[in-house]
Amino acid sequence: MEKVSNFPLPPGQTGLPIIGETIAFFSDRNFLKKRQEKYGSIFKTQIFGRPTIVITGAEGNYFLLTNENKSFISTWPSSTKTLLGETSLAVQNGSFHTARRKLLYQAFQPRALASYLPEMEKITAQYLERWKQLKSFVWYPELRNYTLDIACKLLINLEQGSQTKIGKLFKIWDEGLFSIPITLPWTKFGRALKAREELLKEIELIILQRQKSDQEIKDSLGILLKAKDEEGNQLTLEELKDQILLLLFAGHETLTSALSSFCLLMCQHLNILEKIQQEQDTLNLTSSLNLDQLKQMVYLEKVLKEVLRLIPPVGGGFREVIQNCEFQGYTIPKGWIVQYQISRTHQDTTIYPNPAQFDPDRFSIKRAEDKQQPFGYIPFGGGIRECLGKEFARLEMKIFASLLTQNCTWQLLPNQDLSLNMIPTPKPKDGLKVILSERKD
Repeated sequence: MEKVSNFPLPPGQTGLPIIGETIAFFSDRNFLKKRQEKYGSIFKTQIFGRPTIVITGAEGNYFLLTNENKSFISTWPSSTKTLLGETSLAVQNGSFHTARRKLLYQAFQPRALASYLPEMEKITAQYLERWKQLKSFVWYPELRNYTLDIACKLLINLEQGSQTKIGKLFKIWDEGLFSIPITLPWTKFGRALKAREELLKEIELIILQRQKSDQEIKDSLGILLKAKDEEGNQLTLEELKDQILLLLFAGHETLTSALSSFCLLMCQHLNILEKIQQEQDTLNLTSSLNLDQLKQMVYLEKVLKEVLRLIPPVGGGFREVIQNCEFQGYTIPKGWIVQYQISRTHQDTTIYPNPAQFDPDRFSIKRAEDKQQPFGYIPFGGGIRECLGKEFARLEMKIFASLLTQNCTWQLLPNQDLSLNMIPTPKPKDGLKVILSERKD
C-alpha cells in the first residue's frame, strides 16, 4: 500500500498473501512480544486477512480509546462478528451503540448487582461442596460450568445452565468465536454457526415464555424486557436474542479465565493466600455476604487487581481506522485495523517495576501503580466501550475468592503443564489439576 501522508507506515512484515501472519498469531503465544522487541511499540502485520497495526502502551491506548468514533470504530475478526450477530451491542458503533449501551446498562446498575449477590453466593457454596467431595479434579472445566451456571441463572433464570442443551451448544459456539471463518460442517466455525442457530431458538423460547408470564423475575432478562431507551423504544426480539447471547459470553468466558488464574497464582504464592485468609478471618463472616462486607476486603481487592494485571482475560482489542491519522511519526491509514494491547501494556516496566512479579501491593494507596498513566491499567478495556459487565465480573470474582479462601485449601497435582493457551482467553494447557479439601482452623 502506498503512503497516504508524509509519514511512513510502521515497521514490520505482512507475511503470506491473504492469510498474512494469522497462523503465527494463533500458534505462537510470544507472537506480539517478539515483534515488539524487534520493531518497538508500534508495528504492522497482517492477521485475519486485514493489514493491521499493533500499538502497545498507555500512550497508544489513550490515543486509540479517546478517539472512538472520530478516527476509529470498534471491529472484530469476521468469525467473531458473524457469531455474535449483527444486532449485538459488541458490533454496533456510533450513536446507536451509545443508546443501546445505556439500555443494557440497566441490568448492571448497583441495585441490580446487589440483587444478584445472594444467588451468586448460593451457587458458589454449592460448587465448593461439590469440589470438596470430588477432592481431586481438573478445575478449569469445573470453573466453566460454575460461571455459566451463574450467568444462566442471573441473566435468563435458567438453573444449572451448564447441564442443559444451552450449555452444550454454548461450548461449541464459544470455540468458534476466534477461528478461521471457513463455513464447512467439520470446521470450528462451521460447527459454531450451527450451534448459534440452535442457541437462538432456545433463547427465543425462553423470551417468549417470559413475555407470556405474569411472574416477575428479577434477572437481567426481566430488566431488559421492560427497559426503554430515551425515545421510549424497547429491544426487539431479534435484538434481545443477540444481546442475551453476548451477555452469556461476557459473563462466562473471561470470568472463567480470571478465576482459574486466581486459583493457579494462589498455589504459587502461598504467602499471599495466607494474607487473604487472615483478612477473611478478621472480618468474622458468619452470615450471608453483603456489599459492605465485600468493600472491607481491601487486601483481596488488591490481589484480584494484580491477577487481572498479570494475566488479563482479554489480551487486546481491535479498531478499524475510519480516517487517516498519525501516531508517533507513523501513518495509520484509513481502512486498516489497529490492535491495542492489554497484556503487553500491563508488562510495561515504566509503569510496573518487575512486571513479571506477582505483587498485589502495586495497588496500595501509597504506590498506586495503576494510576501512574491514563489507560495504563485496562483489564476491562477503556473509553466509551469499556466492558459493560465490569462490576458484575468484579462482584463474582470477589464472592468466589472470599468463599473459596475461607473454606478451602488446594494444591496443584504434579506432572502437569501449567503454561497457558492464550486464545481466546488464557487457560492452563492441562486444565489445572488440583486436590481440594476443607480448610482446617
